[in-house]
Amino acid sequence: MALHSYSKILLHFIWGTHHREKLISETIKLEVENYLINYSKKLDCYPLAIYANPDHVHLLIDILPSVSAEELIKKLKGSSSHFVNQERLTKVKFKWARGYAVFSVSESIKNKVKDYILNQEEHHRIRSYAEEVEMFLKKHDLTKQVNR
Repeated sequence: MALHSYSKILLHFIWGTHHREKLISETIKLEVENYLINYSKKLDCYPLAIYANPDHVHLLIDILPSVSAEELIKKLKGSSSHFVNQERLTKVKFKWARGYAVFSVSESIKNKVKDYILNQEEHHRIRSYAEEVEMFLKKHDLTKQVNR
């Protein structure tokens, strides 16, 4: 058997709209999700689950080792906001908020994370976006980074 390189890098991204405005309506939700899926594939990254909430997005994605998380999210956010504005999908100028959250995901919990992402509507009946981010920061022991 020849020696080859193998990788499986699963990342869970979360990012929000500028000022947490609820700009992603039900009428444009699928367009935003489909754009992000198709653009990810152009970057040789493979989305496994996506959910565009009115004020934020969750994306579980399989990336290549040559792709940095920071460069990927920069391209996804920049390109998708340009798309939303170019297509005039919102009545006001669409912008993403600065920053993002990203968490590594092991293969053993991939399906649990996918289910979490796809059930966003249910989660947000009991928890706001801000509360959700706080929960993830605590879960991943990142609360100290917030104050850096």
